Amino acid sequence: MLEDERNLIIRAKGGEAEAFGLLYDEYLPKIYRFVLLKTGHREEAEDLTHQVFLQAWRNIRNYDDRGYPFSSWLYRIARNLTVDYYRRLRPNVSLEDCRVFPAEGIDPEADLDISRETEKLARAMRELKDTEQTVVIMRFVDELSIKETAAAVDKSEGAVKLIQHRAIQKLKKLMAEEK
Repeated sequence: MLEDERNLIIRAKGGEAEAFGLLYDEYLPKIYRFVLLKTGHREEAEDLTHQVFLQAWRNIRNYDDRGYPFSSWLYRIARNLTVDYYRRLRPNVSLEDCRVFPAEGIDPEADLDISRETEKLARAMRELKDTEQTVVIMRFVDELSIKETAAAVDKSEGAVKLIQHRAIQKLKKLMAEEK
């Protein structure tokens, strides 16, 4: 954890909203992206991300620095809220909301191939267990370390490595089966 971040956390724990606001600014894009990938819907992702930071602000006094980044605590809150969201409601994921738009200059045929691969990957990701999805997103989209991911999902580093390995193997198999 960076020294500046540690100071911001101490100040936020003391009730300083400005310090928490700086933490919010730093982590909002990452947490939003994580929640968006988990839900597949922008509106729900915005609402859940707002709830993550609201819950973090309400509970910042209980945050205990155990050598893990502050982001791991936020990801754990985000993951728990996302799980609760799915318990309440089983929405259909819109592939259009998750579509990755290519840069200008890519020909339409290449764009179609990218769209098909993106849809194939989205279908394969939905076949993974929740924990596997979470680990894959945290490791490869949000580029968290094994240690950070382990803290966020409340598993050992060895367990995260195993989950990641199994998830990648499942994705490879599912992608190969869907030609």
